Amino acid sequence: MKMKKSIPALPVRNIGESIKFYSEKLGFEARHHEDEFAILIRDEVELHLWKSGDESWRSKGASLSILPICSGAESFLAGTASCRIEVQGIDDLFKEYQSQGVTYDTETVVIYQLWGDKEFPVLDHHRNLLTFYEVIP
Repeated sequence: MKMKKSIPALPVRNIGESIKFYSEKLGFEARHHEDEFAILIRDEVELHLWKSGDESWRSKGASLSILPICSGAESFLAGTASCRIEVQGIDDLFKEYQSQGVTYDTETVVIYQLWGDKEFPVLDHHRNLLTFYEVIP
């Protein structure tokens, strides 16, 4: 047995808006999309987006504290995910994303981690966290 690959699946409120953000700001292309699901690719990276747009939880009142997640697609789940994406050429990618205004904040820089990575964070338009990293030999 051997595991081969992992594909992050991120919750978003609106698939169409998300495809636009990921394509225009992050350089991904929609390989497949429908109303509640999309597959985005850039080079060898694949991301799945799923619609987290169920608003029925708003009418549940006090029962929300007992059973906060019923459908699994509640709108409050959008923006609660994170993933790490390995890249080659992190400094160039950082400059690209900085020019698009999508780095975590204006103070964001590429940082070296003790475990041997260079990385920087990006938030999508729903506040899902994508950390791009490069392993430094």
